[in-house]
Amino acid sequence: MDTRKKTFTGQVVSDKMDKTIVVAVVGRKLHPLYKKYVKYVKKFKAHDEKNEAHVGDTVKITECRHISKDKCWRLSNIVERAR
Repeated sequence: MDTRKKTFTGQVVSDKMDKTIVVAVVGRKLHPLYKKYVKYVKKFKAHDEKNEAHVGDTVKITECRHISKDKCWRLSNIVERAR
């Protein structure tokens, strides 16, 4: 069984909650009929223990155990700070 955890890179769109950030991850899917790639955005709530990420930062999140009802990701590292 593969035990590696999923990781995504995305942009922080909200940091208003305590120890939680909302990260928007952009993906591309092939449309089944038109065979054209369509962009979609999925938002994930991630645990930020030290409240160090802010809106506009590019961050890497990693899968973890459930911390709350819909928070099962944690902040791995901040790739790039917002200007």
